[in-house]
Order: sequence, then C-alpha cells, then structure tokens
Amino acid sequence: MREPTFLILTALAGGPRHGYGIVQDVTALSAQRVSLLPGTLYAALDRLHAQGLVAPDREETVDGRLRRYYRLTPDGVRALDAETARLRQLASAAETRLRALRPGLA
Repeated sequence: MREPTFLILTALAGGPRHGYGIVQDVTALSAQRVSLLPGTLYAALDRLHAQGLVAPDREETVDGRLRRYYRLTPDGVRALDAETARLRQLASAAETRLRALRPGLA
C-alpha cells in the first residue's frame, strides 16, 4: 500500500471526513511531508471506493458548496489493520538490526 493511501485510510479511521478535512488530516499525520492535491485525493477516493475500502457517508451544503463525507468500510478497516501490522513488523526488524549496529547504545 502506498503511503498516501495509508494516510487517507488512517484519516478516515478517525471518523467520516470531507475532502478538505482528509487533506488537512493527511498533512498533519505526515508532519507536513505529504500534501494531497484535490485531483490526487479524489482519484484515490474513487479507487478506494471501487475497491470497497471507503464509502460515501453523507453530503451537506456549506456556504453554497457541497461537501461529500467519506467513511471507512469494514474492508477498509481490515486493510488498514493489515497494513499497520505489516509496517509494525518492518519497523521492528529495522530496530533489531539498528540495535545490533550500536550495541553500546542499547
């Protein structure tokens, strides 16, 4: 799973979000390393929706503009959980090897 996809799913794990809310959350989660453009975000949301990982939650009009909210589906929760476990395993392996390189620092 690519990092922007992981971050979008992570943002939605906090509850339903509209597009701009997802962009803000992804920026914060990544410590400003990842900044999604609207076209990139909505292409990703369309792909994730087609894969059954996210779904539209609701729509509302604010200041004359339509906001569409998205939420994780149960499959999206499972995918995020699996990717989190995979990343945790990789980080653990890296930490183990780093400790071996710096035995005096452990």
